[in-house]
Amino acid sequence: MMTREQWLRYGVVDEHDACGIGAVVDIRGRQSRAVVDDALKIVEKLEHRAGKDALGRTGDGVGILTQVCHAFFQKAAPACGVTLPEAGDYGVGMFFFPRETLPRRQAQKMLEVILAKEGLPFLGWREVPTCPEVLGETARRCMPCILQCFVGRPEDAARGLPFDRRLYLARREFEQSNDNTYVVSLSSRTVVYKGMFLVSQLRQFYPDLQSEDFASAIAMVHSRFSTNTTPSWERAHPNRFLLHNGEINTIRGNVDRMIAREETLSSPVLRGNMDRVFPVVNASGSDSAMLDNTIEFLVMNGVELPLAMMITIPEPWKNDSAMSRTKRDMYRYYATMMEPWDGPASILFSDGELVGAVLDRNGLRPSRYYLTDDGRLILSSEVGVLDVDEAHVIRKDRLRPGKMLLVNTRRGVLLQDDEIKEWYASREPYGEWLDQNLVRLSDLSAPNAQVPSHTQERRDRLYRAFGYTHEQVKDAILPMARTGQEATAAMGADEPLAVLSRRYPPLFDYFKQQFAQVTNPPIDAIREECVTDTTVYLGRDGNLLEDRPENCRVLQINNPILTRIDLMKIRAMHREGFHVETVSLLYYKNTPLERAVERLFIECDKAYKRGANIVILSDRGVDENHVAIPSFLAVSAMEQYLIRTKKRTAMSIILESAEPRDVHHFALLLGYGARAICPYLAHECIEECVELGLLDKDAHTAIDDYNSAVLHGIVKIASKMGVSTLQSYQSAQIFEAVGIRQDVIDKYFTHTISRVGGIGLEEMGAAVEFHHSRAFDPLGLGVDTTLDSVGFHKLREGDRTEKHLLDARTIVTLQEAVREGDFEKFLA
Repeated sequence: MMTREQWLRYGVVDEHDACGIGAVVDIRGRQSRAVVDDALKIVEKLEHRAGKDALGRTGDGVGILTQVCHAFFQKAAPACGVTLPEAGDYGVGMFFFPRETLPRRQAQKMLEVILAKEGLPFLGWREVPTCPEVLGETARRCMPCILQCFVGRPEDAARGLPFDRRLYLARREFEQSNDNTYVVSLSSRTVVYKGMFLVSQLRQFYPDLQSEDFASAIAMVHSRFSTNTTPSWERAHPNRFLLHNGEINTIRGNVDRMIAREETLSSPVLRGNMDRVFPVVNASGSDSAMLDNTIEFLVMNGVELPLAMMITIPEPWKNDSAMSRTKRDMYRYYATMMEPWDGPASILFSDGELVGAVLDRNGLRPSRYYLTDDGRLILSSEVGVLDVDEAHVIRKDRLRPGKMLLVNTRRGVLLQDDEIKEWYASREPYGEWLDQNLVRLSDLSAPNAQVPSHTQERRDRLYRAFGYTHEQVKDAILPMARTGQEATAAMGADEPLAVLSRRYPPLFDYFKQQFAQVTNPPIDAIREECVTDTTVYLGRDGNLLEDRPENCRVLQINNPILTRIDLMKIRAMHREGFHVETVSLLYYKNTPLERAVERLFIECDKAYKRGANIVILSDRGVDENHVAIPSFLAVSAMEQYLIRTKKRTAMSIILESAEPRDVHHFALLLGYGARAICPYLAHECIEECVELGLLDKDAHTAIDDYNSAVLHGIVKIASKMGVSTLQSYQSAQIFEAVGIRQDVIDKYFTHTISRVGGIGLEEMGAAVEFHHSRAFDPLGLGVDTTLDSVGFHKLREGDRTEKHLLDARTIVTLQEAVREGDFEKFLA
């Protein structure tokens, strides 16, 4: 069993699923044994989508969600000494308790106490009948004690959601008091049976599911095939509201922002009870479980279930010219407060009355469904999972990318995507709210002031101070400014890792982007531009739980790579609801870097207290006695500090820095918290190239083309992980560190995977001092400001160049050894 600290270090980015899903629904809400039986048949057909151990006896997980069947529990409860009230007047809880008697009894007693404090009558316990002999050895060894409890409905709570809301509050309080117990489900409308099974073992393990009395109008099933995960009883699906096939690749940023939102979220529904619910998400859960936590939180706070799914997994609305204005306005309104939970996903969801399905914006996890003449919906991740007489099939179809399907069993209707979304879009005047409150960068006027620029002598020193090289100017900045596209380069390189380099590489070089796994196909960012979105929003995030016009009072930016004029416009904006402040990244030379970062936190706190909701971190002003905190360290450290202090959604970070110049740099900065970036020295470098005749182009056009190339490069990087929106990519931390000490990772790059330790803040500070001394000689003897040619792509000789694994001498010796057949020379 992993400790909490080990789980956090293991990283939620490792927790992804690639599974089989299915659902059988009686549209008119008629409970029947056939619905449950057919759903079990579906999951038993999905064996190829379920992982298993090497012996083939233990699976990754299988489960089923159904309605609470009163006919079944009314017969089962008396055997446990429990008399149940009418249907809907009691809730059923499914629990995985520890097998040891003492902690189990303590947890049971704690639940009873919490229920009593909540005014919920506790009716009794039921030991769930199980057949452990059907399990593999691995699953049987870690099998929990499985119990059900029955909870009565108090008179002051109506049936359905109001009653479930009371159960939710009690469950959240219980969960925070008991780390050794997992609550599978606790609801008056749904119950979940799941475990660490092979697909055939679900029905065999739980005799309840074999009972002819066990009926439902809704049954959702899931067979789990986990990628890079450790299977467990808890991680099996369904979760409490949904089951999921796919991966949420932006999960780290999604979770961090949900945690940070706790400071600004308020709801008339759970007013006075929010502290019992927080934290919203369980950090030790999988990506699917954390989305389920979020959906459940929204629903319990009054957000209707279909709308909660639309907010978290929106369709690609920005570039869809066929979409109605009202629907686009609704999506834009919610986009100002919630980023998409992005990645390939097919999700089934239900609250016991509604059941629906939604597909990711790229359609990379297909969902197909049948409608039959007896009023049933049969949906699965593939066809052929259930034998259906073609004579009874009245419709065959599939879920389209970004679309939703919904069944309301109480009303007995099947609703299509347009019908659902247009209804929600027309509830509030979202378009009017946006017109009155949303501020677009393009609409801001530029101040009557000169664009800041440096002299040639100062600029040459800054190139040195921030580690610019001849290759970076020639092979990165110039090609992008010239063509508007990122230059093509080799996939591999044989120079040392950054931690082993002798040339003090920038901190960016210690981080490597992650790529899509086998189950997670990347998207084509060029041919699928209709689903990509580069819009970002700055300002204070609104209250997601209450629809209000001021929620969308934010600054909209279509390209987060800003020009110096863009930044001047933001600095000079005087609009209601916006307060922009600049915080310097400079510190005195020879000051410990850790002290400089702590001072940065203090200065941002001061800005927050003065009402700032947009903070510009700037490294302008480097001189003989002032050095700058590495921009990447500053952004990530500030992001993590704002998350820890619950200010992340109250402030947006803009970086004004001389350091970033390569696409990788910008991707890291956005991926770790920056909302927008102004690379002022890279832009001045382009102007200098125009002045020197190295670039035959208008300077403003060249800068715009450079910014466009950077943006498209970032989109390509994101697309390799199946992420299609920059808003989701921001803070998602889809990178691994190589050569950073663990304590630095934990504090300043929290949750980043770091398999190899290395440098700390002392070495980072030494790198800053090294480059600064080459720009501003501490002895005043003068410096050579010519850019180094370190030989990144082509081998160079000299003390200031980078070593390569394969140098010219090695290659010549190898060729001679092969030609002469000299094995000794080959070994040499």
